[in-house]
Amino acid sequence: MRLKFISTLFLALITLVGFSQIEDPVKWKTSIKQLKNSEYEIQFKADIQEGWHLYATEIPEGGPVKTSFNYEELNNVELVGEIAASKKAIEKLDTSFDMVLGYYEKEVTFTQKFKVTSDKGTVKGYIEFMSCNDETCTPPNTIEFSFEPKGNATAEVKPAPESQEEESRNYFSIFFLAFLGGFAALLTPCVFPMIPMTVSFFTKQSKTKALGIRNALIYGLSIIIIYVILGTVVTAIFGAESLNSLSTNPWFNLIFALLLFVFAFSFMGAFEIVLPHSWVNAVDRKADKGGIIGIFFMAFALALVSFSCTGPIVGSLIVEAARSGGLAPVVGMLGFSLALAIPFALFAAFPGWLNSLPKSGGWLNSVKVVLGFLEFAFAFKFLSIADMVLNLHILEREVYIAIWIAIFLGLALYLWGKIRLPHDSPMEYLPVSRFVTGTIVMAFVIYMIPGLWGAPVKLISGFPPPVDYAESPLGVGKTTVGGTSQSSHDVNPNKHIGPHGIPLFEDYEIALEHARKTGKPLLIDFTGKGCTNCRKMEDNVWIKPQVKKMFLEDFVVVSLYVDLRTKLPKDQQYVSEMTGKKIRTIGNKWTDFQINRFNRNTQPYYVILDHNEKEVIKGKGYDSSATNFIEWLSEGKAAFDKK
Repeated sequence: MRLKFISTLFLALITLVGFSQIEDPVKWKTSIKQLKNSEYEIQFKADIQEGWHLYATEIPEGGPVKTSFNYEELNNVELVGEIAASKKAIEKLDTSFDMVLGYYEKEVTFTQKFKVTSDKGTVKGYIEFMSCNDETCTPPNTIEFSFEPKGNATAEVKPAPESQEEESRNYFSIFFLAFLGGFAALLTPCVFPMIPMTVSFFTKQSKTKALGIRNALIYGLSIIIIYVILGTVVTAIFGAESLNSLSTNPWFNLIFALLLFVFAFSFMGAFEIVLPHSWVNAVDRKADKGGIIGIFFMAFALALVSFSCTGPIVGSLIVEAARSGGLAPVVGMLGFSLALAIPFALFAAFPGWLNSLPKSGGWLNSVKVVLGFLEFAFAFKFLSIADMVLNLHILEREVYIAIWIAIFLGLALYLWGKIRLPHDSPMEYLPVSRFVTGTIVMAFVIYMIPGLWGAPVKLISGFPPPVDYAESPLGVGKTTVGGTSQSSHDVNPNKHIGPHGIPLFEDYEIALEHARKTGKPLLIDFTGKGCTNCRKMEDNVWIKPQVKKMFLEDFVVVSLYVDLRTKLPKDQQYVSEMTGKKIRTIGNKWTDFQINRFNRNTQPYYVILDHNEKEVIKGKGYDSSATNFIEWLSEGKAAFDKK
């Protein structure tokens, strides 16, 4: 008896030590609450570990695994409405997937209402979810649930909990972008000449210096209020939640792209976007009344008169802010108006500073045109998102980069004076500033050209479509790795072309057999379609020539995707002895394999095995250093050769 107890305790300790490397950052609590006689509400509460995030219930196709609630049995039960979250998901552009992804942090509660249609009902199913932090991801996980509500029972009706917590968003980047946009607007021909006119107004209206400073501050504050109201109106009309959902909608992105094209052509001089003169005249009459009201309407007049220059910038900023959702349009307009208001207020308060300003001239129109080129380029980003979501393959990576090369080449020639557009003044000589700026833009053009042949062009990462969304995923003119034929033992129907043209197996048993035949060690890559850090490793480490060479010559590489949703045949589904969870999919199978064999459940994770399926060196997780990864590969190869 004592021996059995000791052996059981010893086994428990081994299991505990083995699981010390298993991450379990999301804890679920499920409960049921009666609302009326036959109506109930299931609550699924997720407590998320600090530093981790849980993906939302709506994720674009091609992204990571979304949180889903799957009902396998609904006996005498009818679902009422859709699953609802207690707070809105945080939205952020993920450059690895080139899409906006939603996720939750800290905690979130999902609720589902249903009605029992008989005396007794049965609800059975499972939650499927995936979580990540800044370095790694867990594979898709499942939590099973089961309830048996009674239809004729009575219970006190309790109000459903409401979360007032406002999710943390990356508003700082929106604010900073808008702040720069405000300064750009300041340097346009519709706004810059207004500065001395404004100073003249306050000099005449203010009898003392103190009164002048007060009026200038009111004027600056009025500018901020006007633009913040604009951002508030946009948020109120569309709604924060609607903006979040629209940000990945292809038609919404298509409309944004068309708007940016209109703004770009307006800046280039094709036409002007102006407001009705009656509006401007009415506001001017209000501004003539003086006092605080007059100062406010003078700021309003500035916004209307300068609309042909500020409108495209404001429109573009609202477009970008709308993609972030929430209060981003308000934050964006705060940043824009602050940058616009500060110079006006300062020069109005201290008119002597005007002597330090450069004189108005043709350079102001040049600023407008440069902004037009930039808006023209950014418009294709929205077109690209729509193209990828609809899977049209019209604006593939090579086409996108070619368009950007043409746009920025045109910008360089414009800056050098080789191209003139409407409203440009004759130029007797090329200013040094334009020569230097044009040279920088031309260098950028030259940098992008190799991207047509498969170069990573990391400076514009996140703008063009990903490498595999291309006419030639291996690079222009290449059909095999390195542009040459593979050796006969590499031609294998069980392989597929992976990142950077590296042939990879997807089945462990087949890869192991191939490794035994070729006398090479087996390198397992535990990865996922929705694993951000796996893409970072592939983009920054696998691409290195020495890493590619070792993958091709020294190892047999198998990529096991832990988030593949392909269902296993019924006779191959089983319950894991280690976790007690049902293994339904290929992804579940590789997850269970990783946990059972290597006591790990995060990706990316790399393992080197000999032909007896023994580790020759300790496995390796995420490491952005190519030098460290090459050193690990070399040590693994050397350890294998010694056996």
